[in-house]
Parts: sequence; structure tokens; C-alpha cells
Amino acid sequence: MIDANTAVSWKPILNEFFEQERFNELMAFLDQENLANRPFYPAQSEIYEAFNRTPFDRVKVILLGQDPYHGIGQAHGLSFSVNDGIPIPPSLRNIFKGLKVDFPNYTAPLSGNLSKWAEQGVLLLNATLTVRAGEAGSHQKKGWEEFTDSVIKQLSAKRENLVFLLWGNFAQGKVSMIDQGKHLILQAPHPSPLSAYKGFFNCRHFRKTNTYLVQHGIDPIDWQL
Repeated sequence: MIDANTAVSWKPILNEFFEQERFNELMAFLDQENLANRPFYPAQSEIYEAFNRTPFDRVKVILLGQDPYHGIGQAHGLSFSVNDGIPIPPSLRNIFKGLKVDFPNYTAPLSGNLSKWAEQGVLLLNATLTVRAGEAGSHQKKGWEEFTDSVIKQLSAKRENLVFLLWGNFAQGKVSMIDQGKHLILQAPHPSPLSAYKGFFNCRHFRKTNTYLVQHGIDPIDWQL
């Protein structure tokens, strides 16, 4: 559900997709999931939470994920983030370890809820906004990718001096959609335990992000939760 404040800032951007037949097909698919009693995450009220938390004109950083978490109570509409009270997933723990490399005084939080980042301008965007309970990747190629690709392209075209954090092969596949002359693109291995050791921990993307923002007269991100 998109709230009224989000509608003001994102409406011209999102309507381009909402008015397409592909969006109607996507909504019909989600209706079928409900009718078949196949639960999916996040809750329908939180599917667009990334947009609700980060208005279009306040986006500073785009952190692209792939799928929402598919466990009970984890996903709440922000990439890599989990609800308060939920154990911190391994990839997110590695993100906090990377922050500790960039900022030695950084204290790893007890909660994996990244809402504070989103409210400062970090668009925590998954490429696919829903997933069937317990089935990773189950809502891919149903229409969400076209929607989020459109968001990436519109941000690239209509904003300047954004930072795109592309971690892992999937996210890096979006690089051609971004105007490298207007924005900073930072690429690194995914923070998953399967790949983080290949260079994620020392990529220093958080410090590089803040340095770039300050250089362009933009308030840096306070990464401490």
C-alpha cells in the first residue's frame, strides 16, 4: 500500500508502470496466490515500504537487493532489512562487519531493522517486491523486475549525484541502466557468506558513499542504527 505522502513524490514515476497491462497481470498473480492460500511476504501493506520511507526527491543512495526474505516475520519491504525482534540474517551481519571496517567506532546493532537508513535517503529496493513463504525466487519474472527496472532508470534520468550500491552479480547486471556520468556506481561481491570473503568486507562502500555525498553538498548517511 502506498501512503498519501509517497503518492505525491513517486506518483509520476510509478504511474508509468501502474498504467501498463503488465502491472494488471502482476496484481492478478498476487490475487491468485491469495485465492490459493499461498502466503507471501512482506504483508501487502508493506510491499511498497521502500517508497513510503524514502520519497523520490530525497533519495541519495540506492541499495539494490534481489528478493525479500522468505521466512516468517522477516521481510517488511526494505532490502536486506528485517523486522525488530527477528534474528539478523548472515548477509546483514556481514554488512555490519563491513561498516566496522569503514568506521572502527561503529557498533553493530541488536536489530536488523534498517528503517533509519531509509528515512535518511537510502532506497532499500528489492528487484522483486514479493516472495512466496519458504520459496526463494518464487515471485521472480512475474512483472516486478520490469517495475523496479523502471524505477532505476527514472532515478538515473531525473536525479543527479546518486550513489548506486551494486553488490553481487545480479545487482551488477543493472549497471547499464544507470548514467555513469551523473552518478556514482559502487560494485562489490555480495555480502552473503558464500561470497563476502571475495572482497566485500574491504570494499569501503559506506565511507566512499559519504565522501561522494559531501563532495556534492549532500548530507552524508549516519550508518549507525
